[in-house]
Amino acid sequence: MQMTMDSKVPMIMEFNIEDTPRGTTKHYWLKIISDGFSNPICIPLMVMRGMKDGPVLGITAAVHGNELNGISVIQRLFNEVSVEELSGTIVGVPVVNVPAFVRKKRRFNDGVDINHIMPGKEDGNISQVYAYRFMQRFVKHIDFLLDLHTASTGRINSYYVRADMDHPQVKKMAELQNADIIVHNPPLDGTLRGAADDLGIPAITLEVGNPSTFQKKLIRSGIDGVHNVLCDLKMIDDEITTAQKKTVVCQKSIWIYTDTGGLLSIPVELRQLIKKGDLIATLRDIFGNKVKEYYAPHDGIVIGKSVSPVNQTGGRILHLGLL
Repeated sequence: MQMTMDSKVPMIMEFNIEDTPRGTTKHYWLKIISDGFSNPICIPLMVMRGMKDGPVLGITAAVHGNELNGISVIQRLFNEVSVEELSGTIVGVPVVNVPAFVRKKRRFNDGVDINHIMPGKEDGNISQVYAYRFMQRFVKHIDFLLDLHTASTGRINSYYVRADMDHPQVKKMAELQNADIIVHNPPLDGTLRGAADDLGIPAITLEVGNPSTFQKKLIRSGIDGVHNVLCDLKMIDDEITTAQKKTVVCQKSIWIYTDTGGLLSIPVELRQLIKKGDLIATLRDIFGNKVKEYYAPHDGIVIGKSVSPVNQTGGRILHLGLL
């Protein structure tokens, strides 16, 4: 292990639980790639290792560089959990996509969405190598994964979970989040969740609100969900927080798109139950003339929606969960 030049935080080449003594919390810089000056580009790791043996729970945030709520979830969780009472190890990765994060952008610096190319490629291009090394140097060393996201730029989300509800452990992890909505969504090729599943690591994706901001209530919800998983895995001895409202479970979800451009208004709200045929959006031209109205193609619940009025042909209207 060597030290970074400008920090007392050690730089490591691979996550190894034995680097962290029992009963301690340590921070590390995990080297992934180098920039054009040969300087290391490192991912921050927060490791809390309890006195007793137990699972290794990984919590990742900012796979997209402008998804910030998950960062605060991880930071606050580490302040709230007592390492003396912990069994097993919690590893938080507050920022996965460092090049995007420092640029306040969603995508990697070559324009690629790295949550579409997992597990990457050992001898690929820059984003593929970044994804591959993250998988090899961190993900393969954990037992469970909670991957924290938010909506994309120009959209807002409810607090919802994507999970393979046919997998018993994954189903349990999803239900413990007390989310507004759970969408049954078997792991897709290219996602971090899917790549973890291919390694036999139970994983869920938590969509914790909106991009480029901190939202206190949703951050609190995210912390409670992680806390419940820690309780269920017997990593902490505490009571599981129960939901104050019933979680809506969707068999699948679809995005509804425009087929022409204009200024979009969407009169429905997040978590609103809608019926097939309900008005969900109106499109007007630059002179204010109504161009088209859009209606719900199915009964469902609004998971997320666009909040940017300027909408080109093929733009997203809303994310509809099918009950």
